[in-house]
Amino acid sequence: MTVHTVLGDRAAYPRYEEVEELVLCLRGHIMLLIPEVETLACAQPKDDLCRTLALAGIAEARRKLRGDTGTGLASAVLHAQQLARACQALLLHHKRLTA
Repeated sequence: MTVHTVLGDRAAYPRYEEVEELVLCLRGHIMLLIPEVETLACAQPKDDLCRTLALAGIAEARRKLRGDTGTGLASAVLHAQQLARACQALLLHHKRLTA
């Protein structure tokens, strides 16, 4: 739901406070997903493509977590979108690893 809220079609930017709230929510989702996906990935053989892709996705998500919203609305929206895409990718890796 949060991912769709951030990446879905919008006619105008939301309020800065709303973006901050979405960023906090996405950060929480990512922090919960990383160890789950990492455990699943590390259980796969070292030469498994899904493992390699999942670990790369985790590294990217961690890099996005180190970012911040910046000082303006546009930079905050961009950061929220980056986090939403990282969250979306982790969910996809989780789905592939549990299939």
